[in-house]
Amino acid sequence: MRRILTWLAGGLGAAALVRQLLRRHPAPARPSPGPTTVDPAEELRAKLEQARGTADDRDEFDAAEGMPVDEVERAGSLEERRRRVHDKAQEALGEMRGRDET
Repeated sequence: MRRILTWLAGGLGAAALVRQLLRRHPAPARPSPGPTTVDPAEELRAKLEQARGTADDRDEFDAAEGMPVDEVERAGSLEERRRRVHDKAQEALGEMRGRDET
């Protein structure tokens, strides 16, 4: 009798599990774009047109910085760049060590 009840309870549990897994939940309904919604593509086009209409302030920015962006100094060979970075790091370490000792 105990085996029959165990099998019956197991069968009911398995059936409930299968029913739960096969139950389909309806997908949430998406609102259809109505005439009041703004098209994202149109919004981006408007922003792009606005950006094109603004004055080019690149020359003013370059003058404030001192060196035009188009004329950036060439860094040289890889070894030269590594040496400069290493020298800067050594200098920074020396400054930090000097501060700690005083």
